[in-house]
Amino acid sequence: MQSHPYFMPLLLVAVLTFCYSCYQRLQLVTAGAAENRFDRPGERLAGVFSYAFGQRRVLSRPFGVNHFVLFWAFLLLLVANADFLWQGLFPGSGLSALPEAVRHPLELAFDLVSLLALVSVLVALARRLFFAPSYLGNDYTKPCSGEALLILGMIATLMAAYFLMNAARLAPGSQTWQPVSRAVSFFLQGLPAATLDGVASVSWWAHAIVLLLFLNLLPRSKHMHILTAIPNCYFRNLDHPAVPPREEFQMGNRFGVSGVEQFSWKDLLDSFSCTECGRCQDLCPAHNTGKSLNPRRVVHDVKVNLLEKGGKPLIGPKGDGTSSEESLWDCTTCGACLSVCPVLIEHLPKIVKMRRHLVQEKARFPEELLNLFENMEQRSNPWGIAPSERGKWISVLGERSFKPGETEYLFFVGCAGSFDSRAKQTTLALATTLDRAGISWGILGKDEICCGDSVRRLGNEFVFDKMARDNAAMFRERGVKKIVTACPHCFSTLKNDYRQYGVELEVVHHSELIAQLVGDGRLKAPKKAGQGKVLFHDSCYLGRHNDTYAAPRAVIEAATGGVPGDFERNRENGFCCGAGGGRMWMEEQTGARINHERVKEALKQQPDTICVSCPYCMTMLEDGLKDQGAEKVRVRDIAEVMAEALNDR
Repeated sequence: MQSHPYFMPLLLVAVLTFCYSCYQRLQLVTAGAAENRFDRPGERLAGVFSYAFGQRRVLSRPFGVNHFVLFWAFLLLLVANADFLWQGLFPGSGLSALPEAVRHPLELAFDLVSLLALVSVLVALARRLFFAPSYLGNDYTKPCSGEALLILGMIATLMAAYFLMNAARLAPGSQTWQPVSRAVSFFLQGLPAATLDGVASVSWWAHAIVLLLFLNLLPRSKHMHILTAIPNCYFRNLDHPAVPPREEFQMGNRFGVSGVEQFSWKDLLDSFSCTECGRCQDLCPAHNTGKSLNPRRVVHDVKVNLLEKGGKPLIGPKGDGTSSEESLWDCTTCGACLSVCPVLIEHLPKIVKMRRHLVQEKARFPEELLNLFENMEQRSNPWGIAPSERGKWISVLGERSFKPGETEYLFFVGCAGSFDSRAKQTTLALATTLDRAGISWGILGKDEICCGDSVRRLGNEFVFDKMARDNAAMFRERGVKKIVTACPHCFSTLKNDYRQYGVELEVVHHSELIAQLVGDGRLKAPKKAGQGKVLFHDSCYLGRHNDTYAAPRAVIEAATGGVPGDFERNRENGFCCGAGGGRMWMEEQTGARINHERVKEALKQQPDTICVSCPYCMTMLEDGLKDQGAEKVRVRDIAEVMAEALNDR
């Protein structure tokens, strides 16, 4: 093989251009606010092997196998392409200079991997052309966009050029461990030597030019994720769920995010790591019901805005690089986008940060939230009911105040469980169930205040901060060590968010505690509660946000003697009821109602009972069933089902 005199300057220009493009992009990332993502390196490395190299979330869907093959082919062929470039500078060196015992196995591996890569590219192309899922395209990109076709075409060209180049160089009868290239060489038999040299030369240059063009296209396209996805997995949020960061309320501070430079550097790295696969929008309940929110678009807008160096408003009229206020308020904070993203992009925290700006700096939020914020500030509950009413539900059971040093569990009833007439039935059911198991529990009564979940997710961090501080001080003063609650929002907030305030408590959801009591033999139900066909609806804040899926199902099975049925979309892929993220207190102005979509999904299975483990889900599903004229279907909390079964003994 002869040297190529023009190749060295071409390679030098291409590499320098690539490095400069990467520098430009990464310099933009460093403009973000500081954030510590360098702790616990062992866990971070484990995540890289699981999510990046193991393609854990990619493989959760059938077509993910194709991407898995393409990903690993790309990694393995990095060695082959590095050798290709090296030999372009120094012919006869590199792989060709290795002993046959080493060279031949490598040639075999590169040949077979190149074939796998070519097949994967053709499958991906066919998918986009003929049976593309809806989520591959949206309002700013299409399944068969020019960029997508260009990238697939370039990879296919690289593989074809590789095979032609090797095939043209193979002498008849020569020993080689390149079966695919050998097969291609059969089509070149009989050609003059000069023609074969020409085929080899053209193929070599085609491979070289396309490879260098591909290299320089990466940092200037959505395919920069090839360079940033692995680091993005390393710098992932290790705290599950993704709890919003605290704010410091001091004079001169800015609150929330109104421009890309106010995001953290990790938020900005996210924007360059997005593969635009569309999985987040596929699971998003707001997007699925015709609302303006598209989590993929939110991340895309951050990138576009960043590339223009913040030249556009981040929040404003919908446009490329700008997220509309309407779309930000559409979010239910269900966490579906977080749970499905292959490269662990954090959509939800970005939305909450932008909500904070709207609420705390601009005082711009949906009108119906004004009463909520005022009620929370003045009476520490969403309805504005007098605190003295909080403990009235317990009158039928007698005095049950939490006594420091004597009571094992603080029963944190929550606002819904204290004031909502339907949710109070769940509260009583749980209380009587705990009594049957001999659990020592007590309440705070009028001294209990809201945990602050809704106001935090809605962006009113100032009110949440006050509530969290007051609750933290009360827990310390009264010596609270263990908390049980029937509300997943209280559960998640007390367990996860309050750690930012130095509160380290054993917080359990009632499904976990009841399941444990059943397992310990302290609760024995007759397993015949007459519920008929039972479906279980997963609460987002219990399931996706806290990985609790088995406990509520175990409670239902213990109470009824049968495994509950599942919605078509369940567990990690469950569909929100529509009440999270403060949406419980807002109206749905556009598209279909989320709770209607969930109820319709349930009614396809003709259930007799829908079981829930959340007071918000209870309200939304009952309202949805009424709107659909299906009041005959009952909605029961798991505590009610267990209490009824225990009463049958």
